[in-house]
Parts: sequence; structure tokens; C-alpha cells
Amino acid sequence: MTLSLTLPQADRTLANYTVKNNESIVLPKQDSFKSRVAYSAVHVVADPLRNKDPILSPSIDWDATLKYRHYLWDMGLAVAEAMDTSQRGMGLHWPQAKELISRSVSEAKACNGLIACGAGTDHLEPSETVKIDDVIEAYEMQCSHIEKVGGKIIVMASRALAKCATSPDDYVKVYNRILAQVSEPVILHWLGDMFDPNLQGYWGSNDIDQAMDHCLTIIQENESKIDGIKISLLDADKEIRMRRLLPESVRMYTGDDFNYPSLIEGDEFGYSDALLGIFDAIAPAAASALQDLDLGDHAAFRNTLDKTVPLARHIFQKPTFSYKTGIVFLAYLNGHQNHFRMIAGSESARSTIHFTELFKLADEGNVLHDPQLAVQRMKNWLTLSGIAQAEVTI
Repeated sequence: MTLSLTLPQADRTLANYTVKNNESIVLPKQDSFKSRVAYSAVHVVADPLRNKDPILSPSIDWDATLKYRHYLWDMGLAVAEAMDTSQRGMGLHWPQAKELISRSVSEAKACNGLIACGAGTDHLEPSETVKIDDVIEAYEMQCSHIEKVGGKIIVMASRALAKCATSPDDYVKVYNRILAQVSEPVILHWLGDMFDPNLQGYWGSNDIDQAMDHCLTIIQENESKIDGIKISLLDADKEIRMRRLLPESVRMYTGDDFNYPSLIEGDEFGYSDALLGIFDAIAPAAASALQDLDLGDHAAFRNTLDKTVPLARHIFQKPTFSYKTGIVFLAYLNGHQNHFRMIAGSESARSTIHFTELFKLADEGNVLHDPQLAVQRMKNWLTLSGIAQAEVTI
């Protein structure tokens, strides 16, 4: 079976493209992984039929959103809920995130799925009047909700804290207060400013090495309350440096969507577990690779994941915070939702040429679940973009 379509090029010409991997993917099944912990930071599915302002009052298709989480759990992946991949702070407001957490934790309990949920301060508008005690109170409120519904906490980086902190001591005060109150070890979250420019200078310094030292001090002082830290700096060397300085009981969760295969595989001194947005897009490949790693087959692990890196680097290209658009577009191509609409209208954040390249890289990375469906959906979308298509060739 040959599948082809007409794709636009960067020079404004059109070219025929023939799909390279035209066989449907068989989804792996597994209860859990033995060698690594692997969270997928997961997106939400917008409800396109609700007659509400998509920016002021985002509407979620709860059935499709929760079904997607079961799809991940069925492959053995854990769910990182209400994180930036869910458009947290970029379309998903706390009232919706609160309901999302409650619903997802309930679903996780029903199927014995692993889940952790983001606690932040996004209901607190960053401003000159916000004080450190306001940040603490905001964190306490969200952490309390997650613990109340039975979820594991991911302490997300706070825009309000980045705005009002005047020294590393302010970060120490906030995190020490929150960590002293949690009932179970949490995951800390260091999101680089390439993902969110409002977080520049987090941990009290614009110098990454100094910021890392400040963060490590907090971790060392609260070791028993910390399961691990996820860092998203897109710098493998920085992550490895920090990983080697962590207390033995504290995990490093890679959030590096550029260099994840080598970081997860590790070296003679250790490895990173995973908490990745790209795992949303490449879930079957990620699950299959982790199964190979459990069996000690490092070559197969790298062969599967390395093929997905060009796609990941494309999806997470600058401006990096627009990566959610590529994640959702791939979910549409793969049949997980019947439309390409996003809360806050974020489907418009990338260009037609960007999506064209995404399609080709998804094919080359072998992450199109049903290539015939993906081609038909890509053709439909391109037609709406003004690029006429012929019928699918079989």
C-alpha cells in the first residue's frame, strides 16, 4: 500500500510526499516499567462545540481527555497531570485544572494508574503587590487540593515567586514552608525560561550554575520530602551535573525534550527517569523503548527513541512554549480527537510549513499510529489551508 499527498514547501512550492512507514502501529501493553519511572506530561482535548470564549472560558472535552490518559496508562506510562503540556498558565486556568486533577486522579485509582499532579500559584496574578506569604498561601491551597483527592504533588515553578523574590532566601523560605507540610514526597519542577519567559532567574539567579546550587541546597535540606526533581533546561550537560550532585534518594526526572534518549539511558554514574511532554506525542515508541531497556537491550532502546528526536526537536523549536500545538496536532493525526482545536485558540501558534515538517518527521520517526488515517486527516487540514489534495492512493 502506497500513501502519498501534496505538501507545501518553505519556498512556497508544492511537492508530492510518499509515506515511508505505512503499516499501523501495534500499541505495546505493560503494567509498569522496572528500570525507569516514566511520566508523560499530557495535553487536554478542547470541546469545540461549547459556545464559550475559548480564551476567557476554555471548555474541555472530558471524555476524550480522560480516554487519552487511559491510553497512556494501558502502555505502562505514568501521567503528569495539569502541567504546562496541558496549557497550564497558557489557557488552562486553575478552576479547570482543579477539576482536571480531581477527575484524572479518580480515573487513575480505578485502573491502578500512576499519576502526579501539578501544584502551582497560577490563580495568583503576578504583580508588584504580591508578597512571599501570598505565594506560600497559593501553593498551600493547590497542594491541599491534590492531597485531598489522593494525588501525588509536583511543585511547579511559580511565576508569582519569580516576580516577587528578591534573593535566593525567598525561594528557601517558600519551598521549606511547603515541603514541611506535604504528607508524601513530592516532585520539584524547574522549568527553564525557554518554556516560560516569566520564570527567568528562578531559584534566585540568572546564572544556571548558581541557580542549580541554590536549588540543591533546598533539596539537601528537605531530602526526605522530595521524590525527585524534573528539570527542563534543554541542556544535557547541566542536567548530568545536577544529577550527580543529588542525594542518592532523590531522582532526576529529565524534562529535556531534545536529549532524552541518552539521559534516560544514563552512564556509569547514573541515569535520569522521565517526565516529558514529548512522551505524549511518541507514547507507543517510548513504551516500547522502555520495555527494551527493562530487558537490557540498550541498542533497541536507542534505535527506537533516537528516531523520534528530530520530531521532538521540531515540535519544541523556538518559541519553545508553543510546543503544545504540535503535541495536539499529532494527537489529531493519530485519531485521539476528531478535530484540531485547542483551548485559548492555540492551534494558530504554528505555521502551515511547521505542521508539514511535523508530519514528515512523525512518519520518519514511526509514530503515526494509522498512516492511512493520518494521511487523510493531513489532507483534510491542508485543504482547509488552501492546498488542494487528490484522493488517497492505495
